[in-house]
Amino acid sequence: MAHMITWLLLLLVWVAAGWAAWPRTELLNICMNAKHHKEKPGPEDKLHEQCSPWRKKACCSVNTSLEAHKDISYLYRFNWDHCGKMEPSCKRHFIQDTCLYECSPNLGPWIQEVNQSWRKERILNVPLCKEDCETWWNDCRTSYTCKSNWHKGWNWSSGYNQCPADAVCHRFDFYFPTPADLCNEIWSHSYKVSNYSRGSGRCIQMWFDPASGNPNEEVARFYAAKAKSGAGFHEVWPLQLGLALMLLWLLS
Repeated sequence: MAHMITWLLLLLVWVAAGWAAWPRTELLNICMNAKHHKEKPGPEDKLHEQCSPWRKKACCSVNTSLEAHKDISYLYRFNWDHCGKMEPSCKRHFIQDTCLYECSPNLGPWIQEVNQSWRKERILNVPLCKEDCETWWNDCRTSYTCKSNWHKGWNWSSGYNQCPADAVCHRFDFYFPTPADLCNEIWSHSYKVSNYSRGSGRCIQMWFDPASGNPNEEVARFYAAKAKSGAGFHEVWPLQLGLALMLLWLLS
């Protein structure tokens, strides 16, 4: 009997460990567990300017959308002009990038858990449409920066990001020689430039015309189905639980 109890306890630990490692089961129409995201997506009729495509179903509030358009906003205290004035055509892409990150409910297939003080989840390797990446790079190549990874390594002593002491300001195309370098590296691989084009149903568009619907919904459905078809643990844990319940019944 003691031997069976030991095996039962081990099995229950196995089930619990598997359950704890179980990733999100819902990949569609969800919001990240992050600093400014709503708990669930919903309508926000007054989203500001470049965040407006997500009005019908948004993970951001109106105030977040307003702040996304400001320099050194309260969202992250990030200074786009850390190496002099950023070109407006370049800044437009960073505002769109912020709106996508804060507002989109279609990033579920790429959400990952993280252990960070300011967020519990992030996006990783979102397949960004190649035209979006190329246009972003072309419009920013003559602006200036001092780093290739904007997620870390800044001097925050002033309350907003400044270049570290040993960093030198150069044009974007010095730190990002190709469009892929920009899109893949700048936010620690939040994006991964895709070989697919806008409208293909296989890549995420940073911005879209809401009058034609949200093309990222189809993309999220495709990758969510792909992720679930390969989710082996989702098929294994019911067997684990069943074995544990059987042993409980035998011991009763």
